[in-house]
Amino acid sequence: MARLTRAQQQQRTRDTVLVAAREEFAEYGYAEAKVDRIAERAELTRGAVYSNFTGKRALYLAVLAEAAERARAAAEPPRESPDSAGRALGAFARVWLERLPLAGDTPGSGHLQLRSLSGVLDTAPARAALAELVRFDALLLALALESCPGSGARMVRPAVLALTLLHGAAGLTENAPGIGDPFDLADAAEHLAGIALTDDAEPPHLPFVVPARPTEDRWAAPGGLPDEITGRPVDLGDDGVVVALGVARLSAAEEAVRAARPGDEVTIVVVTDDPAETGRLARLRLFDLVGCLRRVFAAGELPRLRVVFDDDGAVAAALGRDSADDGTEFAVRVAGGLIVARGEGRGAGHAVACHGAVDRGRRKRPEAT
Repeated sequence: MARLTRAQQQQRTRDTVLVAAREEFAEYGYAEAKVDRIAERAELTRGAVYSNFTGKRALYLAVLAEAAERARAAAEPPRESPDSAGRALGAFARVWLERLPLAGDTPGSGHLQLRSLSGVLDTAPARAALAELVRFDALLLALALESCPGSGARMVRPAVLALTLLHGAAGLTENAPGIGDPFDLADAAEHLAGIALTDDAEPPHLPFVVPARPTEDRWAAPGGLPDEITGRPVDLGDDGVVVALGVARLSAAEEAVRAARPGDEVTIVVVTDDPAETGRLARLRLFDLVGCLRRVFAAGELPRLRVVFDDDGAVAAALGRDSADDGTEFAVRVAGGLIVARGEGRGAGHAVACHGAVDRGRRKRPEAT
């Protein structure tokens, strides 16, 4: 039998730890689970567990993210597309509510099924990151709803209301399994699409955003990155806008999306200085949402927004940044394979998306250097 490489052995150890952690969390829940017992279940030392995961919270988030990723991979498109935003929102709610625990479930297994974060995010930065992720979820849901027939309005606020309803129901059911009727909740979500809500005004800082700086920069766009919404590979050299956002700035994605020109490819690059926890939290939330969207919307109706994770900092480095953290916001406009505009700081995505038209006819895509 061929010997495993170091990387293969490390992956096998991580997989073993995750299986043991899933069993521990299902039996005891997050609060009562113990890393020592996880090590015993995995027949490994405590040190082996900590060499792969920074602690119990990172382990729990990894277990939840893995479950969400499996659900996303198994999601099948609907036989028929929803014929209105209301029906789409109701269908989304029905899919989302499938995770509600039943009265006979144990607390631990119910928490895992819910992807519950109760008692897990106990720091102010973690809670702030979650708030940004919920806003980002709402944007992605809204962009899908806006593709529905007859939907002429922005749908971010109804999407926020729907997610609030669903997460509130989940929090109640977590403590009182079996309470609430999922069909009633789905009907209520459907009606949220028709509530008359005034469009939010543009964020007050946008008129004061520093304009993007024109450039003529060649760059070697990193390859091999998947779009986490469609699963297709992303070519960052496509004409359009690339916005790198830390998890604590993800709500700024809407500023870039709304300002982009028709036909622009808009790519959100998610960066963090804490991939073990904040990065996994971001993956959990995105995989969870996209898994639901794929079961409601056909591939062509999914949000026209590409999302990639820059785990190793390759995208940031290619764009000239040595490091990036949860508060990062910088952006570039790409045309003809060149970076033709750069922006940095609050509103960078908006500034770059608004940058003046480029005479693409005079540009030829250069070879990467």
